[in-house]
Formats: sequence, structure tokens, C-alpha cells
Amino acid sequence: MLLTPEIVPGLLAAGASARVSEEVAPRFRAGEGVRMRNHNPTTHTRLPGYLRGKAGVVELDHGVFAFPDAHAHGLGHKAQHCYSVRFCAREVWGPTAPERDTLRVDVFDDYMDTL
Repeated sequence: MLLTPEIVPGLLAAGASARVSEEVAPRFRAGEGVRMRNHNPTTHTRLPGYLRGKAGVVELDHGVFAFPDAHAHGLGHKAQHCYSVRFCAREVWGPTAPERDTLRVDVFDDYMDTL
């Protein structure tokens, strides 16, 4: 189903989820270092620009979901894992960020590479 603005309220009211029940092997494990891909697509992406090229550590695997970059353009759900990734604030914001601060962001397989 193609997601259109008209059907969003009904989907949200029904508790819709992008989780899919396909068996997909995870590419990453908790504790593994990863680097976000530095790409700049001209279409939809959920990878924040401030994370492109940044390194982090996988903390949690949320399971398998429809990949929003493909799904938003009617290209199927391209099932893949979504992970909680921890970044040091200094990695993201630079040397003036507090040394002990961290940021956690949910990130899909296609956005990451192994360090």
C-alpha cells in the first residue's frame, strides 16, 4: 500500500506499525561499532544529516521493519533491521560538546557500515 497523506490519520488511529514479520538476518549486533553512510539522496531519508559519516555503537536491535526510504516511494517495504545506535556528543557536535554526553538514534541497516 502506498502511504498517502489522506490515509495517515486512519492508520495512526488503528495503531499501524511499520514492523514486518519477515525473517531477515541482522547485519549488526549490540556492542558493534558502526559508521553512518555519508550519502545525500534527493528523495526521502530518515538518516539525519548531522549523523552522516559519524561513528557510533549499536546498543539494541529493535527488530525488522519496512525501510521508509523505499516504502515512501512505493518501492516495497525492503524489510530490514532498525537499531538504537549510541553516539558520543563530541563525535556528532564537535570538541566543544560535553565529554560525557551521548545521543541515541534509531537507524536502519541501509544507513550503516561496520567500522
